Amino acid sequence: MTGRAPIAIFTIGTQGDIRPCVALGRGLRRAGYPVRIVTSDNFASLVRSAGLDFFPLTSDFQAMLEADRGIADKGLDMRAMARIFRERYAGWAANWVDEGLAASDGAGLLVGVGNSTLLAKSLAQARGIPFVGAQLQPLTPSRLLSPMVLAGRGGTLPPALNMGAYHLLRLLVWYVMKPAINDIVRPQLGLRRYPWHGPYFGKAGEDNRVVYGFSRHVLARPADWPETAQVAGYWFLDQADWAPPRELEAFLDAGPKPVYVGFGSMVSGDAGEFTRTVLEGVRRSGLRAVLATGWGGLDHAEGALDERTFFIRHAPHDRLFPRMSAAVHHGGAGTTAAAVRAGIPSVAVPFYGDQPFWGRRLQRLEVAPAALDRKRLHAGDLAAALLATQQAPMRRAAAELGGRVRSEDGVGEALRWLRTWGLLPASEAPVPAAQPLRGAA
Repeated sequence: MTGRAPIAIFTIGTQGDIRPCVALGRGLRRAGYPVRIVTSDNFASLVRSAGLDFFPLTSDFQAMLEADRGIADKGLDMRAMARIFRERYAGWAANWVDEGLAASDGAGLLVGVGNSTLLAKSLAQARGIPFVGAQLQPLTPSRLLSPMVLAGRGGTLPPALNMGAYHLLRLLVWYVMKPAINDIVRPQLGLRRYPWHGPYFGKAGEDNRVVYGFSRHVLARPADWPETAQVAGYWFLDQADWAPPRELEAFLDAGPKPVYVGFGSMVSGDAGEFTRTVLEGVRRSGLRAVLATGWGGLDHAEGALDERTFFIRHAPHDRLFPRMSAAVHHGGAGTTAAAVRAGIPSVAVPFYGDQPFWGRRLQRLEVAPAALDRKRLHAGDLAAALLATQQAPMRRAAAELGGRVRSEDGVGEALRWLRTWGLLPASEAPVPAAQPLRGAA
């Protein structure tokens, strides 16, 4: 890979946000490009174990959620979450320019994902480096697809109103990111501040190329999206060398396929009570279950609770889910993708963000019952949802959807679009020296 300019992928968030970016990075590395993943320190070992270069970015979601588990109780309150993250990003951004300049030094392409997008874009502008967005949720405005945040409110808008809703939501996103980007990042880079409405309108919002890391079989690409917004398919980071611990293997072999219950990187304000409700729901269903405590969504010691229930901390979804009959999860993009690929039904219990949207998508695809309200979760409702996943029509629909998703090459398709757009550094180009900052003194 000598002589090729590195590609730096900036990403902020939880496991479900970072792992697809590492998968994309591995695909770029296989194609011959050095890759840097720019994210929080708690993912350093994940990045390095994938053979990629790690660069730190102050943005530790895990530490934030563990320090304030009450955030989970505000998760579906957009105004409360906007206030929380507006303050948090502004605090983290004090380090972003120094960290971003180190990570982008000599790079041939910057990739911005999620809430790191405007940081990566500003660095690219200051250094004269190409930029592209890579997103896991549908963000491009469309008259045919209502904004995903409306999913939790149970409805969609008429086409004539969808664009207006997208514009309002972009203003909300800008409200969250403005102190970090306009007051800290852009001035330190010597760039002009964005106008009051941010970078999403007028000339600043034109020609923003973005490749999406979800499957067209789960969400079809809206016909009115521009050519600069393309759906590639899921980006999976598999762990082929993982095998279940002996006790877990014995449990899996001791009876019918269990259901999986786990909420990944989510935390619960009262994890003990939530766990008791989940256990009672599983008991009423009569099914066997493997429960993953993750970052703290559930609270229990690892090991067998009884002959029908087994607790683990975590396990790679690509290895565990094919041995499950269904998955109860938060509806995050990464876990949704894993359940879909495994060909098993889901039960979504959303915590925040895009999770209600993916839960509703699964329901409309008939591979999940209606999502459950986490804050008002009743054992009987969970039991009924679990039993619904065992019915033949839902199992067939999930198996068929899984086959279609497994036939895709999401990483390969993403690389194809980067090449089509002329964004991958030339194969024989030397690694460029750092560019002077535009507008800097």
